[in-house]
Amino acid sequence: MKISYIKKLIRIVELSEIEELEVRKWWTKVRISKRRSAAQASAGVGAAEAAPAVTAPPADGKEEPAAEENLVEFKSPMVGTFYRAPGPGAQPYVQVGERVTPGQVVCIIEAMKLMNEIESDVSGTIVKFLVENEQPVEYGQTLFLVKPS
Repeated sequence: MKISYIKKLIRIVELSEIEELEVRKWWTKVRISKRRSAAQASAGVGAAEAAPAVTAPPADGKEEPAAEENLVEFKSPMVGTFYRAPGPGAQPYVQVGERVTPGQVVCIIEAMKLMNEIESDVSGTIVKFLVENEQPVEYGQTLFLVKPS
């Protein structure tokens, strides 16, 4: 399945009262589910709306870039495991300070044993990674910051 199709499915689940959706196409199966805590379920609030924003602490001990720099957040299009390189020991797809262009592969997210190459949809320079290699990520979690060009 194409990543754009999976993104559409995720959006459908987010915007509806559906708590779980499973789609099978040939030998590929995708299951998307929203989990609610007991408090959220009783209040009738979806997990996507009530979940607090999670931000990773700076790995290098430096402060976050200033908000006035007009940085674009590059967010995860799915739940899975984040990989910066195509394989162990390989060079990362992008580094801090490198330019990215739309359509350029910037990382991989492994979901259900499928490796999904994630392409940039912005043009600019990578400013900071907010997720460590091999770390689990959530849908919509900011992976890195890009200074648009």
